[in-house]
Amino acid sequence: MKYIYGPLNSRRLGLSLGVSLVPYKICNFDCIYCQLGSTKHLAAEPKAYLAPQEVIAEFKLWLENNSQEAEKLDYITISGAGEPTLNSAIAEVISQIKKLAAKPIAVITNASLLGNPQIRVQLLEADLVVPSLDTVLPRVFQEINRPHQAIKIEEIIEGLVNFRKEFRGKIWLEVMLVSGANDDIRQIKKLKEIIQRINPDKIQLNSPVRATAEKNILPVNKAKLEKIKEILGDNAEII
Repeated sequence: MKYIYGPLNSRRLGLSLGVSLVPYKICNFDCIYCQLGSTKHLAAEPKAYLAPQEVIAEFKLWLENNSQEAEKLDYITISGAGEPTLNSAIAEVISQIKKLAAKPIAVITNASLLGNPQIRVQLLEADLVVPSLDTVLPRVFQEINRPHQAIKIEEIIEGLVNFRKEFRGKIWLEVMLVSGANDDIRQIKKLKEIIQRINPDKIQLNSPVRATAEKNILPVNKAKLEKIKEILGDNAEII
């Protein structure tokens, strides 16, 4: 299948069926830790990268051929091989999937476009959104996430704050911690100030364990992860 993958057992989402809305590695970030490798096309503007009717047709076909497995799903997850909010038809895909399957929909996003009110509206029918925020410092943001030049960390932060006010589902904020890059305790305390403004339901701390886009990207050791978890508060967890 071109657009549907899995189901996969996820550490945070249980049994999850994936839906990819952009071709391989079209993204507006080129994160040093990405397990999918370097970004092939650094994009900025949403467009119809994949036709929604093709995605939905493939999803219907999967349901018809996997009815028993479909019953066991915990989530249908829109993520895939690039940034899903770059597909301008994401709202249509979410809406159509909800009509076809009585399962919660999760969207995993790098949060890069949440500063745009139109993008935030497109995600409102989802049940769970998992945005990422690895740092609140512009210099570190450039070093770790290597975004398209049009993307600013300040706009991402304000987008996340506004999205929390508008979205009625759950928000689990992911923080990817890279040793020596964004795990400094002073940085974490600045991050905490912003997270308190965002007010996510969970804060999920992650660190690279698989092959990464760049070499020598090291995970944060367990003791430090526990310390960071303690600083960020009761709704923080290590995944």
